[in-house]
Amino acid sequence: MTLRRAAGLIVFAGFLKFVSAGSSLKRSSSEGDTVSVKWIGDTPSLISGTTFGLPWPRGKYPANTTAFTAQGGSSEDEVALQSWVISYWPDESIKWTAHAIGGSEKVYEDYTVTASATNASNTAKKPNESSASGLNVSDSENEVTINTGKVTAVFPKSGNILLSSIKTSSGKVVGQNGRLILQSQSGAEDDTENSANVSIEKFAFESSIDNATVKYDEDSPVRALVTVRGKHHSTSGVHVDWLSFILRFYLYANSDAIRVIHTLVFDGKADQDFVTGIGIRFEVPLDGEELYDRHIRLAGPDGGIFHEAVQGITGLRRDPGEEVRKAQFNGEKTPDVATWATSVSSRLKWIPSWNDYRLTQLSPDGFTLKKRTKAGQSWVKIPGGTQSGGLAYLGGATQGGLAIALRDFWKRYPTGLDISNAASDVGQITLWLYSPSAEPMDLRPFHDGLGEDTYADQLDALEITYEDYEGGYNTPYGIARTNEIFLFAFDETPPADTLAALTGYANEPPALAAEPEYIQQTKAIGSYWAAIPGNSTPAAQTIETHLDFLIKYYQGQVSQRRWYGFWDHGDIMHTYDTDRHTWRYDIGGYAWDNSELSPNLFFWNYFLRTGRADVYRFAEAHARHTGEVDVYHVGPYKGFGTRHGVQHWGDSAKQIRVSTPIYRQVFYYLSGGDERVGELLHELMDADQTFLTVDPRRKVRQDNGTYVINPTALDLDLGLDWSGLAATWLIEWERRGSRWEEARSKLNATMHSIANLKNGFVTGLGLYNLYTGTIAPPETDPQNRGSVTVSHLSASFGLPEIISQLADYLGDDLPAAFERVWLDYCYYYGASAGEQAARYGVSFGSLSLKQGHSRLTAYAATKTGNSTLAARAWHEFLDTDGFSPNSPWKSEVVNGSQVLIPVDEAAWVSTNDVALYGLAAIENLAQIAYALT
Repeated sequence: MTLRRAAGLIVFAGFLKFVSAGSSLKRSSSEGDTVSVKWIGDTPSLISGTTFGLPWPRGKYPANTTAFTAQGGSSEDEVALQSWVISYWPDESIKWTAHAIGGSEKVYEDYTVTASATNASNTAKKPNESSASGLNVSDSENEVTINTGKVTAVFPKSGNILLSSIKTSSGKVVGQNGRLILQSQSGAEDDTENSANVSIEKFAFESSIDNATVKYDEDSPVRALVTVRGKHHSTSGVHVDWLSFILRFYLYANSDAIRVIHTLVFDGKADQDFVTGIGIRFEVPLDGEELYDRHIRLAGPDGGIFHEAVQGITGLRRDPGEEVRKAQFNGEKTPDVATWATSVSSRLKWIPSWNDYRLTQLSPDGFTLKKRTKAGQSWVKIPGGTQSGGLAYLGGATQGGLAIALRDFWKRYPTGLDISNAASDVGQITLWLYSPSAEPMDLRPFHDGLGEDTYADQLDALEITYEDYEGGYNTPYGIARTNEIFLFAFDETPPADTLAALTGYANEPPALAAEPEYIQQTKAIGSYWAAIPGNSTPAAQTIETHLDFLIKYYQGQVSQRRWYGFWDHGDIMHTYDTDRHTWRYDIGGYAWDNSELSPNLFFWNYFLRTGRADVYRFAEAHARHTGEVDVYHVGPYKGFGTRHGVQHWGDSAKQIRVSTPIYRQVFYYLSGGDERVGELLHELMDADQTFLTVDPRRKVRQDNGTYVINPTALDLDLGLDWSGLAATWLIEWERRGSRWEEARSKLNATMHSIANLKNGFVTGLGLYNLYTGTIAPPETDPQNRGSVTVSHLSASFGLPEIISQLADYLGDDLPAAFERVWLDYCYYYGASAGEQAARYGVSFGSLSLKQGHSRLTAYAATKTGNSTLAARAWHEFLDTDGFSPNSPWKSEVVNGSQVLIPVDEAAWVSTNDVALYGLAAIENLAQIAYALT
């Protein structure tokens, strides 16, 4: 299958045109527009292929008459490029494109991409001058074969083998029979006296393929994507197939690396299915390689590499010779054994061969190492370390070998790397995403309900622990986890420095992005942020220092508080406990944050305006977590996310405010349309169906005994719910997904419906028709006389940002009445009680989060050109709630017996305030910086 849009609009590739590094966008009447892209962070030492996204201004480039070419660095070297459209403006002009470049030994500090007009008829026929060095893809009935020029990989379409062989360009098979492995058990031993009497059944599974597909562009083959879907099938014990997987294999021209995006969806029962191991295993052919020329490599911290051979000849009582010893240590073929000292060569049979090695990272603070000669013999301990780089290599000096690496290995603990049967003809290398050496994965609720059997009890408990508990809702069924894995093929054992570099590569895969100024100019990802100007006022510079402090503080807290683990990595905590000097990890809704009040948007908008690599990596990990673990992907709650809590899935509030795709939108586009994230965006098209299962207002209804969910009149919060649905529909529309026309229809219907409500957004609630997308007045105001329900949360989950994007996207086609009711909401939220009452008949009562809502005031000021309103916005930002200019804006070290380990503490910081301050500061500076004094 080739990579094309159903409508047949295609963007083709060619070669870059150089533009000076100091210019983001250079116009040329003869060659089109040239955009500079640079590495996020330092220029990498190597590149095995990468994909990146580029935005384009509205109406500039028609999708079917635009070609993209590329070049790298000041030397004007041509670089093979594959391009395709991932987002469109309403007029079918290009909004975002994805671009792939292949592997290369030469890496440039910057690249440039040129868009130029061409005839649709000759675009498709444009020759690809790099085809000789491009991918070769064979898609047969039973398997997919991809040759990158440096490695050939074969992917079966059925069975249990995901990747049947990995062959180097010289013809050596260095990896084969790659498969997923899973271990689980039916129960967990509790720490009780009768635990020994508990009967626990153990199971083993391996991958079972449902289907496998390939996508590539046969006209400019730089990148191919193989997607394999399936479940784990039992090989030991009786168990249904479960733990659905999606594996995406990315292969680039001229690259000997394979990038794997590995996704699992938990579809088991928390009280019956206890995972004890999740892994991916490859066989490595070793036949013909002498035992002393077989090499084991394992990555430690900070670029360190563990060197050993299966049969070691260093450190012996007799010396084989310095040349021999050095060759073995360096992974080179040793000299002919006939040249060794006979005192060693004659006694090789007495030197043990080490068959198995095991590295286990059970915490973020340390890993252990051990080895043994064979099963049934004792393990020998090897000095371990702190944080393993997560790479393992098995191979030989002449036969070659395979390395496998897991990104964020120690941060995703408990993880492991096993090398087994290294002394046999076929060895094995296993990456454990969840180590069998760890305790079984226990996803049961952390308490028994505490007697909260009624809504009244649950609401009362909410007042003390801030946990919204309800039995049956605290289920992990349907959550997911995605990991990033790299495979590297070698004709011979590589130098340790090479493996160290690849370890760094796997943990921070190189990424390209356009400069903030250019992205801002296009308005393709919002106009509510702006690159930091070079002439900021002192007051603005002070705010910039505050934003920098908040970002760095949270980065430091992740490390110090050990916010790591298989399910936890990427998330942050909600609220601090000043007495215990710790975050409230064990107190209901104060624990894991789960995107409360949109810290996601703060992180991504901060990256957009700064281009900082540390912020990108931080936001990326956050996006990977919040889009997978905090959201349901199958089951009754599919499309909804879970409110903040001790367990990411534990709270009974299941809402689209958590799963809203606007939190992953920036990452999707910057990454060039990451396919897993794209899948997450699209699956939310069914989120409105989940309102048939989950009634968000069930605990506060006066008519709970008689209320029946009606698909034509679903209670819809015009802020919390509509913002998530609107983001889903807009992104589906602009991506031209398979349901984009439905998305456009529902988006337009709801906008007009909200505009038709007498009080617009101030109405608060409406009755949503699942089939037509229309919204009727709430049940309490059937005649639409004007209901007033305003909450501090309504605009705190991406509502201002998605409406701003709608205004940019639709332009003059944005319904004028809709814009009016939105501007009214923006103005009156922060207005005086008297103004509110004069406009709506009643005031809004006591509202909070004024600092965060100052960005709404700023938006209204910008749209209406009201400088007085702009001044009010800055007053709301600086002088109401949240952080103030007089906040400490620093942390203090707490150590000694007050804490378990020394920590930096800013007890005055909460994540709610951080999210709202960050967003308001960015958006106010972008819109009304002139009014800041």
